[in-house]
Amino acid sequence: MRPDPGYSYSVWASSEQQRWIIYATFGHSAAELANPVSPADDERDNQLNVLPHAEFRGNWIYEFLPAVSEGTGVPTPTPRADYTTVDLAPGSGKAFETALANQRSRLDKETLWYQLVVGGSMPRYIRLRPRDSLAAILDERADLSLPDSAMRLVSKFTVETLTLRPNMLVNVTPVTGR
Repeated sequence: MRPDPGYSYSVWASSEQQRWIIYATFGHSAAELANPVSPADDERDNQLNVLPHAEFRGNWIYEFLPAVSEGTGVPTPTPRADYTTVDLAPGSGKAFETALANQRSRLDKETLWYQLVVGGSMPRYIRLRPRDSLAAILDERADLSLPDSAMRLVSKFTVETLTLRPNMLVNVTPVTGR
């Protein structure tokens, strides 16, 4: 049986997490997460190939929010991605999602929103915007802002740039030049 597709990014532009590795899989249902394929083999692989080279900082589960996103929830594996983390004031998640939904019609490029459901401070949302280059991210920096109605709810807003790690992908073929 083939392993799930696995994305690996290094954090390229960040003040706190530069050079960290983010490993993620996308598009799983709750039932699939509850019944992983061969957890013993996965753990054995981690012990042999990952633990000697890594320090774990966390394990999170996010839910894709199609009503406020442009895309399928599984990111296009482009060389770069804009990665935004948004922490909100307690109790403001629904108002934040409403503000994003009101802005959704202006999205014309892949923009994926996810809500944290397990593993950290809540409410927390992340936005992933796969792009072909750093220039594409910088050219769209005006689009990084959130609507004023959403920004009023934010307690912390962090924007980082990710670099896809082609040598660390599992069943994912990187996209180069479109």
